[in-house]
Amino acid sequence: MSLIARIASLSRRDRITTVGLTISGIWLFLVALFWILSPGEPDAGGGVGLLVSVAGIVLPVALVWLGVAQARQLAVLRAETDDLRRHLAHMRAPAPQDEDPADDARAPQPASMASRAAPVARPRPPAPPRTAAAVAQPEPVENIEVDPATLIRALNFPDGPDDVEAIDALRHALRDKKNSKVLRAAQDVVTLLAGRDVYMDDLPPEPARPETWRRYAEGARGSAVAALGGIHQPEALQIAAAMIQDDEIFRDTAHHFLRHVDGLLARLVPQLDDLQIAVLADSRTARAFMLLGRVSGVFG
Repeated sequence: MSLIARIASLSRRDRITTVGLTISGIWLFLVALFWILSPGEPDAGGGVGLLVSVAGIVLPVALVWLGVAQARQLAVLRAETDDLRRHLAHMRAPAPQDEDPADDARAPQPASMASRAAPVARPRPPAPPRTAAAVAQPEPVENIEVDPATLIRALNFPDGPDDVEAIDALRHALRDKKNSKVLRAAQDVVTLLAGRDVYMDDLPPEPARPETWRRYAEGARGSAVAALGGIHQPEALQIAAAMIQDDEIFRDTAHHFLRHVDGLLARLVPQLDDLQIAVLADSRTARAFMLLGRVSGVFG
């Protein structure tokens, strides 16, 4: 969590604690006032009556502080959500277009871009990786021709600053509007998963037969394509499932990603031979798809 988010979270929790103390104080004051003004003497010999009286005093206070604890936790989650919104807004901001994109594609990779592209292969820095956003973003246009080999290479993202071939493939694929949507959605989910220490390079899938990928591309779902859920690492599955269940931003991002991958596979897989399908299935985008598709129930 960033410093700004942490400060916001602490501020919210302080306000919640103050409210809890105020409510508890008012309740205890009212209880004391009741005992002072109550006519007659309490039955000191009634053990059950005493127990009920104590419970009537303590339980409301306990419920107040249970609510305070839940509200404080909600404040933490809200601060983390706001922080993630800022990350996504930053990643989706358009890159400056000071130079001709064609000249930029031929130029050597600047150090800042290379250092931000490197984490895709194995992102271990404190901040989430921003692979697709790190590459100079060309303006997407309709119907740019992207051959399958180039698109598969782009879907795997660059291995690092020296992976010029993958960087060029990613730039070219980003110029096509349909491919750009898939790549940006893939980059978003990979970034958010990396923020929870779930890295695609740590999730080698159990290979599915090419026929299974073809069936999925033709519209089959559920048990007919269950082999596509080839990610079996329990910790990664648990984290991804919890993020989809508890994090509204990630849930929307994941579903957006899965919808775009559906369209990609429908138009790309029929063009591929068995070897190309195997290479596609091992890409980082495909690993994210297999992980999220499995925890979302796409594969039955």
